[in-house]
Amino acid sequence: MHRIYPLLIAALGCLSAAPLAAHPHVFVDTRLALEVDAAGLVQAVEVSWTYDEFETLLVLDEWQLDPDYDGILTAEERATLTGFDLNWGDLPGGDLFLSLGPQDGSPTVALGAPEAVAVTLAEGRITSVHRRALTVPVAADGLVLRAYDPTFFKAYTLIGFAEVPGCAGAVTPPDLNAAYSLVEELLFAMPESEAEARYPKVGRAFADTVQLRCGGS
Repeated sequence: MHRIYPLLIAALGCLSAAPLAAHPHVFVDTRLALEVDAAGLVQAVEVSWTYDEFETLLVLDEWQLDPDYDGILTAEERATLTGFDLNWGDLPGGDLFLSLGPQDGSPTVALGAPEAVAVTLAEGRITSVHRRALTVPVAADGLVLRAYDPTFFKAYTLIGFAEVPGCAGAVTPPDLNAAYSLVEELLFAMPESEAEARYPKVGRAFADTVQLRCGGS
């Protein structure tokens, strides 16, 4: 069970407004791995998204893949699906945010366009892997990473962070009680008729925070 389910159910019992029930729609397990050069500069991030079973069914149906429902994609089907979730258009996209500190207002780190790496289907769930190069490489020490959808349409749970030689990645989980309290507060502050269209951008409140410390710092 994804970690937000129990509190989501509890929150629904306290709210008469429906929009909270509509968020999130998609649940994604996330793995992150950094590419760090010999000088200790982060060059890129490899991102792995594993979608929930229902979203997987929707994607396969939309792309008309796995018609025999055997849970196995052919090489041709994998090639067709690779990069399916990277068409962000004019939106910033990516649901990955890097900064040089954990505090609000810390300098952000720009990322380049996504490069599709691979896609697999296992145990009824699609896993999509892509790579984001940093526009300007930065030192690994002190780098902060968060994976989240600002609109909370998707709920990301960090389930893996690859070790970086000489560094330790401290993962701080979100305070879910505080996050849902924030949702309630913001929703109650607006007319119910506007809540869905103007759903507050609370995704960061539900995000795991990874902060790197390197070289004994």
